[in-house]
Amino acid sequence: MRSDNSRPGAGRLAAIATLALLGAGCSGGTTVADRQAVVAQRGAQVMPFDLDATTHTFTKTETGGVQLVTADDPEDQAQIDLIRGHLQVERDNFARGDFDDPARIHGMDMPGVAELSAGYTDITVTYEELPDGAGLTYTSGKPDLIDAIHAWFDRQVMDHGEHARSG
Repeated sequence: MRSDNSRPGAGRLAAIATLALLGAGCSGGTTVADRQAVVAQRGAQVMPFDLDATTHTFTKTETGGVQLVTADDPEDQAQIDLIRGHLQVERDNFARGDFDDPARIHGMDMPGVAELSAGYTDITVTYEELPDGAGLTYTSGKPDLIDAIHAWFDRQVMDHGEHARSG
């Protein structure tokens, strides 16, 4: 769950400290499993749903990609509601060029984030409810932004490990 820190900037400072501990990529003795554990820990602070009860699916398309988040138990209405609420907020954030949440989870140097933030006016993000969750579709007519979406998806699949898959 998103932490509710009473001090202004406290959440950002905690995220920066965690990022400093992780460093870039998996270098310096950090294994993929270590990185996935850190990402799961940070994800729990940003995403309100339970990563162990949900699955992310990232499907690349010719014009961008589709991100689905679904409850592993299609009867778990609490998780479904949390997924839907979170993806609606993220859609609104991304429409403003705000990719801070994924960067807080995956690192400030996450592939694709700088390009997506800079080119957000050339990306359309649409929200769709699914019976067991929700999805976001990212579309662009610009090849460099499509490549950025694909790189961004690749990192998320790698970092989320068992909680994510390619579509």
